[in-house]
Amino acid sequence: MAWDFSTEPEFQEKLDWAREFVAERVEPLDVLYPNRQFHPLDDELRPIVDPMKQLVRDHDLWAAHLGPELGGKGYGQVKLALLNEILGVSSWAPIVFGTQAPDTGNAEIIAHYGTEEQKEKYLVPLLNGEVFSCYSMTEPQAGSDPKQFTCRAWRDGDDWVIDGWKFFSSNARTAAFLIVMAITDPDVSVYQGASMFLVPTETPGIEMVRHVGLAGEPEDEGMHALIHYNEVRVPADALLGGEGKAFAIAQTRLGGGRVHHAMRSVATCQKALDLFCERVLSRETQGSLLARKEFMQGEIADSYAELAQFRLLVLFTAWEIDQYQDYQRTRKNIAAIKMLTPKVVHDAVWRSMHAHGALGVSNEMPFGGMWMMAPIMSVVDGPTEVHKITVAREVLKGYEASPGLWPTAHLPAQRELAQKRLAAWTEHLVGNS
Repeated sequence: MAWDFSTEPEFQEKLDWAREFVAERVEPLDVLYPNRQFHPLDDELRPIVDPMKQLVRDHDLWAAHLGPELGGKGYGQVKLALLNEILGVSSWAPIVFGTQAPDTGNAEIIAHYGTEEQKEKYLVPLLNGEVFSCYSMTEPQAGSDPKQFTCRAWRDGDDWVIDGWKFFSSNARTAAFLIVMAITDPDVSVYQGASMFLVPTETPGIEMVRHVGLAGEPEDEGMHALIHYNEVRVPADALLGGEGKAFAIAQTRLGGGRVHHAMRSVATCQKALDLFCERVLSRETQGSLLARKEFMQGEIADSYAELAQFRLLVLFTAWEIDQYQDYQRTRKNIAAIKMLTPKVVHDAVWRSMHAHGALGVSNEMPFGGMWMMAPIMSVVDGPTEVHKITVAREVLKGYEASPGLWPTAHLPAQRELAQKRLAAWTEHLVGNS
């Protein structure tokens, strides 16, 4: 029987190094250089960050999501999840370790579906940490319903022409290229009629209308662009993975990405719990420490138990992916962790923030940014409601309707069945006596 919650010693050493390295070297970047993660390194930051990246490479942890065929170590989803649990405490850590979204997912799909020329042009600099990329899919009028997509692409001689609007295209401000989803065959379902294109950001016709920020950020200083593709002309070899293959390609980047997001959210929740416990042991009111108040004790217990349950489900899902190498087979639990992430984050951060009182809601504590992860995670990669529907449908596949009028647990029917089974057993005993 194999049922093991331990980590092999060799990889545990790497995790221990990563934890200390992030705490001592990377987290200071969050304080001194906030909101600079997805900007090209300047003369001030390059001498600081590039040596950090080299140290990560020296410890075989650079771009740990990659398989051996791409120069990675092929660690698998469980080990990657354990690493992401450490990286999730710092907004700079994914950059320093080469595992930042959306570049990780974009690299995966180019690796799986790109031509050799596309890999050389786009994938190599992306994996080397030289450039950023953008995944441009969502449209302003469509929300989570791709059937409402209107951004089109059509052939014109040897070129493709892309025309339409995209919204919340993350990191477009500093990306070297965009992966654009557009409808190439409007006469079939969007799931068979959409295609993806690799488009350099400087291509004529790309109009960055504005850069949307998150709540609390100044207007037009965000990283999520509203883009008008104004008859953008790209060569035929810009098509990624074949015509009509956009949604098949998209699934490649989403499954593992949801595990990464969830495990980094585990780190956010753990940090919230750590700050919560420190606060209640440091603050006295009404004659005793907050830690002695039953309200606080109950909330600490809730945060701990909810986090422990969530973490185990995420790791089990990662184990399933490694075990089966089939995202469809693990679809139920991938959707489940995506569904749970925003609520677990919201509750853990809210409790800790509330325990800090006025200080907790101020800009002198990190709770505002931590709390924003809850609404963000409820919409990124599809809204929570969609994932709940997926979970329910997958669960129901394992059941069938009761065979008759009454439920199978109906007590009168159960009693009659039990009498028949006991009579048969008695008869069997008599016959063999």
